Amino acid sequence: MPEHLTKQTFLEKVFDYEKNKEWKFAGTLPAVVDFWAPWCGPCRAVGPVIEELSKEYDGKVDFYKVNTDEEQELAGVFGIRSIPSLLFIPKEGRPQMAVGALPKNQMKEIIESELMTASQASAK
Repeated sequence: MPEHLTKQTFLEKVFDYEKNKEWKFAGTLPAVVDFWAPWCGPCRAVGPVIEELSKEYDGKVDFYKVNTDEEQELAGVFGIRSIPSLLFIPKEGRPQMAVGALPKNQMKEIIESELMTASQASAK
């Protein structure tokens, strides 16, 4: 199941933007962060897909959710203007943001091409 992050757990598990100006990923596995809100219809459509993917990629990719109503500072730091917004974070390199309710196959494609390839390459 995706873990719900607060600002504090985000700083510990993903990126401590208070200490680091440059991107420095704190996680041990590639990650996907779902920025969402309970009132957002498309977010509710993405939720079950994120849950399915978190089961499929268990132990390979960490999945997190950030409620932008509760964590407005996090949303501001990442310039979230519309939700759902998904932050795809490879173990090495820059994260990428995708905005909108992506279909599952498109999310899988990004995970496979951007997150899994990079992490497998650095593991060799």
